[in-house]
Amino acid sequence: MIAPRVKPPDVDTDDPIEGSVLAHQPELLRAFMRLYGTLWSHGEVDQFTKEMARIRNARSVNCPICKATRFAGARAEGLTEELVDEIRDGYAASDLEPRHKAVLAWVDAFLSEPAGRHESLRRQLLAHFTPTQIVELTAGIGLFMGFSKIAVSLGGLPDEIPVYVQPTPDVPEAP
Repeated sequence: MIAPRVKPPDVDTDDPIEGSVLAHQPELLRAFMRLYGTLWSHGEVDQFTKEMARIRNARSVNCPICKATRFAGARAEGLTEELVDEIRDGYAASDLEPRHKAVLAWVDAFLSEPAGRHESLRRQLLAHFTPTQIVELTAGIGLFMGFSKIAVSLGGLPDEIPVYVQPTPDVPEAP
């Protein structure tokens, strides 16, 4: 049986994650929101950097919701649409900071060749991040990729969504 392609009719929210097809599995959605909130609001890597990785993944996976979403915490830390435009292919020649270029290269390596020998890239990452931060960043990339692919494969998404800012995910309160 193929999963439904649209959110359940009894879901009343403007939040694109909580109102997504994942709402068909409320316990799974709650667990994801706890994990996602922990990653975004209780980690060591700044939100600006995580947002850059999330958007690079969104463009690779072609998830319209993920491409259009901007989290408020990353905006507050200075992520502008001009910087978002630099996340496209060719970012290596952009004016982005070396740490952000390394993160985008890590996203690309994770998505295209996760078992590859990336020793040079790992050294670049270690020049800017601790091992703990690299684990957090990599776990984030895995979440971004996995859940954006879920959204895309289950369908029901519009072709294009205007860019919008939403609150940064945090751990939801227990019901």
